[in-house]
Amino acid sequence: MRSISLLALALVPSATALSMSARQQTPARSSRRTFLSTAAASTVAAASTLAASSPALAAPEIFNTPSGVKYAVTGPAPKGAARPKQGDIVAIEYTGYLTSGQIFDATHSEGKKNALLFKAGSESGVIPGLNDIVAQMAVGEKVQAIVPPSMAYGDKGVCLESGECLIKPGSTLVYDVLLKKTSIPPP
Repeated sequence: MRSISLLALALVPSATALSMSARQQTPARSSRRTFLSTAAASTVAAASTLAASSPALAAPEIFNTPSGVKYAVTGPAPKGAARPKQGDIVAIEYTGYLTSGQIFDATHSEGKKNALLFKAGSESGVIPGLNDIVAQMAVGEKVQAIVPPSMAYGDKGVCLESGECLIKPGSTLVYDVLLKKTSIPPP
């Protein structure tokens, strides 16, 4: 919306100038030439204004962890925000998606308003890919991560005894994660 507004604001004064300059020219050919040259200049000016004022249109930078998880920061952490250390208790909010876009789990789904708490770096509680991402984050930071099967549920998936699978074996998963808190565990 903001981009459209800026474009409209950039074009309105030019359109007014166009109509005024076209009325001042008497020969038809001169009016068309003036109109076309002014319109071209207006379009270039509007495009440069739009490009300069819309850094959000740029693609986010993609980072890779040593274990193969790819992620992009979608919301920066406040300056000086704490980073979790191995063994700290962390609280995250997340939404987990299949690559098809289907949500398979979320901390904020209906009936769930709690953050997920776990011990950073532990081998139980969460998939290794989530542990890996949280280790890269600062409190207040939001990321979107692509977790390869080897860092998620691998060749097992998440299947019922009937054979129906919520997460099929070998699935790549996508997570939106917000690191809410980190704290030193009690002695």
